[in-house]
Amino acid sequence: MAARVEHDPVRFPRRYPRPADAEMAGLLAACLAYGKAEVFLQKLEGLFAYMGPSPSAFAQEFEPERHREFFAGFVYRFNTGADLAALVSAAGRLQARGGRIGLVVAEALRAQGSLQGALAELSARLRGALDPRVERAFGPPRALSHLLPDPRRGGATKRLLLYLRWMVRGGAQDPVDLGIWTGIPTRALVIPLDTHLTRVSLRLGLTARRDASWRTAVEITEALRCLDAEDPVRFDFALCHLGMSGACPARPASASCAQCRLLPVCRH
Repeated sequence: MAARVEHDPVRFPRRYPRPADAEMAGLLAACLAYGKAEVFLQKLEGLFAYMGPSPSAFAQEFEPERHREFFAGFVYRFNTGADLAALVSAAGRLQARGGRIGLVVAEALRAQGSLQGALAELSARLRGALDPRVERAFGPPRALSHLLPDPRRGGATKRLLLYLRWMVRGGAQDPVDLGIWTGIPTRALVIPLDTHLTRVSLRLGLTARRDASWRTAVEITEALRCLDAEDPVRFDFALCHLGMSGACPARPASASCAQCRLLPVCRH
């Protein structure tokens, strides 16, 4: 698994020893982790190089006018520099007010009793922390709701769940996840659902559903809970990269299938 980390956006938060920097880098990396990996990884490399050694300090001290040139030139698929600047400034303001983004999620989970509600609260708090200077400098965000979706609408909310997996599970001995948010139990997590995981899960019989919905993500998580009741999401990285790496291609190939250790339980 460690060899696959460099092909995954989790490589960015893993670079920072300070928890505040890791959770800031994790949020930005997860929110932009859509589309082709080689493209968004390159975009994120440029972003973190620009932000310098402390993403948290950069975000908390964000000055729209000072950073106009970089953000005005940023475009990635649905999102513009205005979206990214809004996210950076809002996350910085949230950290400055409360210390840690993880505390917002942990408190919301305790208050609402559901992960869906906790993530909805995080998205709402971030959207509500938007600095008005950002809109004056870059214009209104075009697709901020795409970066910060509301999971109560039924979508899988893959990127926010991915962010939680990085921050909540794992730890110092884990080759992938950081485990820096201690107020949220791993058993509360839901698997981040994307096309790769959906395909592999269907082939392994973890679900019969084909839609990328919250309900499907929960169903897959419950199936994996039979293997590990306390940490079912620990299988996410391996299963997802089985698809990402091409080892389990969209169109099965006899050469790939013959070498797969999961062949005995594959339903394809």
